[in-house]
Amino acid sequence: MREDVSLATVAARAGVSVSTVSRIVNGEMRRASAATVARVLDAIEAVGYRPNPVGRALQRGQSQLVAMIAANLDNPAMATIASSTEAALREAGYVMILCDTHDRPELQDEYLHAMRAQMVRGYVLVAAVPSAGLSELSASGAPAVFVTRRNPTGSGPFVGIDDRAAGARAADYFADLGRRAPAVVFPRLGSSASRDRVSGFLDRLRERGWSDEAIIRADGEGQSHLQIGYEAGARIFGGSRTPDAILCVSDQIAYGVNRRALEHGLKIPGDCDLVSIDGTPLNQWVAPWLKSIEIPYAVYGVEIVAGLQMIWRGESFGERLLPCKFD
Repeated sequence: MREDVSLATVAARAGVSVSTVSRIVNGEMRRASAATVARVLDAIEAVGYRPNPVGRALQRGQSQLVAMIAANLDNPAMATIASSTEAALREAGYVMILCDTHDRPELQDEYLHAMRAQMVRGYVLVAAVPSAGLSELSASGAPAVFVTRRNPTGSGPFVGIDDRAAGARAADYFADLGRRAPAVVFPRLGSSASRDRVSGFLDRLRERGWSDEAIIRADGEGQSHLQIGYEAGARIFGGSRTPDAILCVSDQIAYGVNRRALEHGLKIPGDCDLVSIDGTPLNQWVAPWLKSIEIPYAVYGVEIVAGLQMIWRGESFGERLLPCKFD
């Protein structure tokens, strides 16, 4: 679009007033005849006019832009959430802006500042990390939904699963199989989700008769869950006790643990059962050996958009816990 193409340009071409063009551009066509509407639409196409979303947002006091700020789009789970949310927002008439913070608080704040400048109508925060900008956003009351991880700086609307229940389900599975040396692998600097999954697993094992000393724990350092699993696997398989069942709090951690197990000459399953909490569709192609508690990431988008719409209407939206599948 040329910089000089405006509503006035369209009006001159169609032979109508600027106010008539403005109403039609904004979807108000009842006050114009069918012939006038057709003439204006033809003129819009002919001159290449495109509405300025920022200008329209200033006039209306709101925009159709929604920002998704995700921690790590290399993670297939987050990519699936992003895809489903974009589709749900598009269906509802909104446009999604997607930002990847790489789990860095300073980059998260940079994106939050940039999205405020774009006058976005709402925020979708996937696996947010604590930061000064996030605290400011929470305090401002801006429409925001937290996904997979709860608001690390306070409270806020949340879409996710019951992470404690997922961890407990894995513990029951191992106990029912008669496993004797269970283990759990998790990030050293974990989120609320990973901590709840671990605590749910440990608490259920204690309920079923295990002592704390009998449960093997191993964490890994870094932002890559692949590396975390690989690093933790070295301690698990190189220790005095070899586990016969391992819970990994994500699929990618399980991939890293499996790689380390293969290097130690162990077979999964066979020598050791491995369960992850994620269950992304990628597993059927790259990890058919992995049994997972499947989180319904593909339907997250519908729930996220429903939550945002409730907030925009001034209604209360606390949390939406989605059911997991474990066959």
